[in-house]
Amino acid sequence: MLQNQFEVAKACNTLTKELFNLKEGENFIITADTESDSQVVNSTAAAAFSIGAKPMVIWVAAHKGKGKEADAVLPIATLTAALKEADAWAEYSQLLYSTPYNVAMKENKKLRHMNLVGMDADMMTRCITRVDSSTLKDFLNKTADMTRNAKHVRITTPAGTDVEFDNKKISGGKPDPNYPVIAHVGYAHVPGSHMLSGQIGWSPDLETINGTIVFDGSISNGCSDTMLKEPIFLTIKAGEIVKVDGGNQAREFESWMKSFDHPQMLKMAHVCYGFNPGAKLTGRVVEDERVWGCTEWGIGHIGSLLIKPDGVHGPSHTDGICLDSSVWLDGVQIMDNGHLLDPELKKLAEKLGKV
Repeated sequence: MLQNQFEVAKACNTLTKELFNLKEGENFIITADTESDSQVVNSTAAAAFSIGAKPMVIWVAAHKGKGKEADAVLPIATLTAALKEADAWAEYSQLLYSTPYNVAMKENKKLRHMNLVGMDADMMTRCITRVDSSTLKDFLNKTADMTRNAKHVRITTPAGTDVEFDNKKISGGKPDPNYPVIAHVGYAHVPGSHMLSGQIGWSPDLETINGTIVFDGSISNGCSDTMLKEPIFLTIKAGEIVKVDGGNQAREFESWMKSFDHPQMLKMAHVCYGFNPGAKLTGRVVEDERVWGCTEWGIGHIGSLLIKPDGVHGPSHTDGICLDSSVWLDGVQIMDNGHLLDPELKKLAEKLGKV
């Protein structure tokens, strides 16, 4: 019997009907690679077909790079042409920031995209089937609002992270619309790029990032093993990595960043909170960056989703996980070692099964 067969069927029904809001006759592309979970891919296509949508599954070769590193193995022209005509796109392969992704998102103004890279039957069961999507949406939007309105942010972790920065503001102290704080609530009802529910991400005023960031969970790119056996310590000055400390994985990671010989690959790109009640640390970035109470830092390329209109180009991108985070917004602590302190957020977290 297929793993979590009933649960996967329910999750795919939720994904297509509720989260994508697929309609009869819509062209729905599902991209997968040779390491994707075929049960998840085929169940998604079947759920879409049962609605009356027109699913098309595109399989490509697996690759380890991110962004435009993927171009080397992709049928760029063919894949791009298909995505430019789609109404909706479920991404189970790693195509984010590749050339087909960039072109499709820029030129296909109707496209509703969701990043679901690395999704397998177990992750789908924990992170979609058994999650109260409506309550999680309320929690994420409330947390994003609080963060969006804050000027100064401090984050610490038991592993040694202690970093501060300012959010981008315009005249009158209002949030800068070109630097949005995005709550990834898992709904792809409008055109644009969307993510699995359970994350809030933004690019702050990058040159104000100062302090120490310690990756102690996993890292998506730059180490041969994505699961960290030892912490990686980054010293940050004005948004740039000026020192890397740690063991063998830290040295491997530093060598990878410097191998591009590109200044953006030593610069911070974004910060995120992780808040999916079903997520656990697995070494797969889409799940790891949603582990409850973590913070995640991106390095390198910045997409146009985070800095409008065109982002900041870099040859690659990586994400590192800091577990059990504490967060202060304008000096007020809202989270302590991954546990919510703000009364309203705490109440919603308890409803989601988190204390």
